[in-house]
Amino acid sequence: MLGLISFFTDFASEMLYPIVPLFLTVTLGASMALVGIIEGIAAVTSGLLKGYFGLLSDKLGKQSIFVRIGYGLSGIVKSLPGFFPYISSVIFYRTVDRIGKGIRTAPRDVLLSVEAKEQNSGAVFGFHRGMDTLGAVVGPLIALIILYFLPEDYRIIFLVALIPSLSAIYLTFKVKDPAGTKKSVHKQHYKAFWKLAPPAYKRLLIIIAVFSLANSSDVFLILKSKAASGSDSTAILGYVFYNLIYAVLSYPVGLLSDKLGKKNIFTFGIFIFSLVYFGFASNPGFIIIWILFAFYGLYSAATEGVSKAWISDLIEPEFKGTAMGLFNLVTSIALMLGSLLAGLLWDLFGSQVPFFISAVVSLIMVPIFIFNKRNEIQKI
Repeated sequence: MLGLISFFTDFASEMLYPIVPLFLTVTLGASMALVGIIEGIAAVTSGLLKGYFGLLSDKLGKQSIFVRIGYGLSGIVKSLPGFFPYISSVIFYRTVDRIGKGIRTAPRDVLLSVEAKEQNSGAVFGFHRGMDTLGAVVGPLIALIILYFLPEDYRIIFLVALIPSLSAIYLTFKVKDPAGTKKSVHKQHYKAFWKLAPPAYKRLLIIIAVFSLANSSDVFLILKSKAASGSDSTAILGYVFYNLIYAVLSYPVGLLSDKLGKKNIFTFGIFIFSLVYFGFASNPGFIIIWILFAFYGLYSAATEGVSKAWISDLIEPEFKGTAMGLFNLVTSIALMLGSLLAGLLWDLFGSQVPFFISAVVSLIMVPIFIFNKRNEIQKI
């Protein structure tokens, strides 16, 4: 059920995600720096709330209510720029949408972790990421069909996105809390949790946060593809292809991480990320863009679900929401800073510079992951 909800939500979200930067820059005349600021605000808003509601879900021992509120908020604001085509409307939509994501993400991940054991956590989170990302394939394809018949009429796409959004909201009312869920008996704040958290979790959080600073919003990949190809369709289709690879590989890569170790698969993903960003920094041609998007899908499959499965293995049930929330909080703030920096560097020095810097920093992170102490299962 959580997979279906995520499918419909990403159907709507990813129908709009590649459209938003084009809508901002082409229709509304926004700068790259403003795109970075908007994405940064969205990321930090989501991250701050992921932290708080992860903590709160542990305190209350409830998750489904936050799933309903979070998906509901995101669903009702997605179409706003279609009715009111202004930069302020886009900022409001992106912010409230990320508020909804912040409310739901950690509690939803706790519900997923209930289904996961150490020997299959990669598969569970990989399956969910696959369903989620399948929506990110269907959504942009629908957007492309609309653009084919109505070129640069981005507003209608915002309106159509309301249909899958409402479908997701309906399904959230079928999600129930697992039987026997207990409230945490420990003090519910991050200072207390950090003292109890296993060293393996702390190391993982710090290293991934540093990597996230070198990362940036995927909208810059879309804009780079548009700049290199001169085509909206190529940029969006490349993004669709990336999500297709991501969706197809998420479950098998999750299974593989259960066998070979989350650390090994995640480190491999960081190496792939570095190669992809080196490729985008070199002003790729049409064919290379598609190859790079395919490898970017492999990177996402090797890191997104795997990192959450890794945390699920390290933390006891009553702390999972707090651990997931803190992880999302820290990495979202880091990603916000990375997006802001990428937008500024693009405006000041051109598109090659932010991609090259991200590629170099992420490549440096690979040996840090390799030589990091073994992240043994050492729970609270």
